[in-house]
Amino acid sequence: MPAASKNKRVAVIGIPIDLGASRRGVDMGPSAIRVAGLEARLEQLGHNVVDYGDVDVMIPETQEVGDTRLKYKKPILAACAELAKMVEQSLTEGRIPLVLGGDHSITIGSAAGSATFFHKRNEKLGLLWFDAHGDANTDETSPSGNIHGMSLAATCGLGDKDLVGLNGHSPKIDPRNVVLIGVRDLDTEERKTLKKSGVTVYTMRDIDERGMRDVVEEAVRIAGDGTVGVHLSFDLDVVDPEDAPGTGTPVWGGITYREAHLAMEICADRANIVSMDFVEVNPVLDNQNITAILTTELAQSALGKTIY
Repeated sequence: MPAASKNKRVAVIGIPIDLGASRRGVDMGPSAIRVAGLEARLEQLGHNVVDYGDVDVMIPETQEVGDTRLKYKKPILAACAELAKMVEQSLTEGRIPLVLGGDHSITIGSAAGSATFFHKRNEKLGLLWFDAHGDANTDETSPSGNIHGMSLAATCGLGDKDLVGLNGHSPKIDPRNVVLIGVRDLDTEERKTLKKSGVTVYTMRDIDERGMRDVVEEAVRIAGDGTVGVHLSFDLDVVDPEDAPGTGTPVWGGITYREAHLAMEICADRANIVSMDFVEVNPVLDNQNITAILTTELAQSALGKTIY
């Protein structure tokens, strides 16, 4: 029987959205993760888990694309605004929001809800962002116009004023407390944006040379410097496609199954995780739901599961 961490109160929130990406299917991610036994796995650790259900999301077939530099901005913003309210509500009720995506545009809402909760208390939030990509494009630099590639930029106060301005304050998180881990595929302009932004970036080369432990321990210190806690955002495409095939934008050369768990275990030990989201699980591309199963296991590790 695995050792359980101190019991926590957790709120599961689904946001079945694929409006922010080119490839369809990640809207089924929340269901796949639930089917993989998320609630039962967390309860085995002694946590008290309540499922708040799903944000109501419009499907692309009923919506206008709008500005091709910001595809589906209006319905994405509406969904993110509702998500932000649910995240803030869960924190008000003393629960850690565990948000299930959906594409990575959802973090515009999940980070906003968490940051707003602490902003009202004059406290700052840090951000740990695990991703193969930078998600640091804006409407002026994005080659695709897909908002899931703009979510980190928006959270740091960069880009379209409506995305940036959700919940009325910006940046949601000071870039000096934002750390991007596992990146291996950057667009030319977003590379420039990241270098100017103040965000700390650890590429796969950093992980290869230094090891996951050193990288994550340093990342936790940066995100936690002067903050009350951290929001953890985990894009499953940071994991190598061999271990996580069911994701929309896979890139070879990612972190391994064991490195992913080590990262979450270190975060659980050393970071004060106050909110989290897991995104980009695409059951259409998966093999026997193994990516969703991995997601549930990583959520367990982030919430205190240990081997011994």
